[in-house]
Amino acid sequence: MTDPNAAFRAWPARSADRRFDRMAQVERTAPVEDGQRAVQQVVLRSFATTGAPPRPQQLMDTARRYGSDIDQVLADLAAGDYLAFDGGGAIRAAYPFSGVPTVHRVHIDGGADVHAMCAIDALGIAAMLSRDVRIDSIDPHTGSPVTVTITGGHADWYPSSAVVFAGARGEGGPSVDICCSYLNFHTDRASAAAWAAAHPHIEGTILDQSSALALGQATFGPILTAPI
Repeated sequence: MTDPNAAFRAWPARSADRRFDRMAQVERTAPVEDGQRAVQQVVLRSFATTGAPPRPQQLMDTARRYGSDIDQVLADLAAGDYLAFDGGGAIRAAYPFSGVPTVHRVHIDGGADVHAMCAIDALGIAAMLSRDVRIDSIDPHTGSPVTVTITGGHADWYPSSAVVFAGARGEGGPSVDICCSYLNFHTDRASAAAWAAAHPHIEGTILDQSSALALGQATFGPILTAPI
């Protein structure tokens, strides 16, 4: 009989502590200088309420209030990995939100239905907005659904055995390119370990529910309340 936990026991940490420490230190609140934080907050609030980025004129007006050129502000936000753009200049990522569909769908109570960049980003949306959310995602190893409902800061996970694999490629670069595709929900630790074993080029670690939720809350909770 096949042991369903064999892959987990055999899976090495592969610099897990170092990789987790790096993720825990990611700063998602943009600098206040030159209106960067103000523009970031306008972008995030637009995604939260409409599911889409704001109108260009709204961004221009925001930057102008700080005596800044919007093109330079957006370039600075991209350089700092607070936003990412596609080849046509459209917003590809406004962490925690994705400008394109992903497997992480988030329904915001009283707000929009949005896509998150990754599992950790999805888990941080409730804290960032002080809203209840429902996350619907897919285990990339089994194809099975994973649902997390966050109400009043408390998370209910289905299945109850669900975990998050938090991984990244070893090279540097923006999060959208090196890690967002590798931070996913799994139905259990055995599934996460099996996926990791099948992708040896991805360094990472398996996070339990409380650790994953805490990381999302710490990363995104302060963004919209930070002074501008």
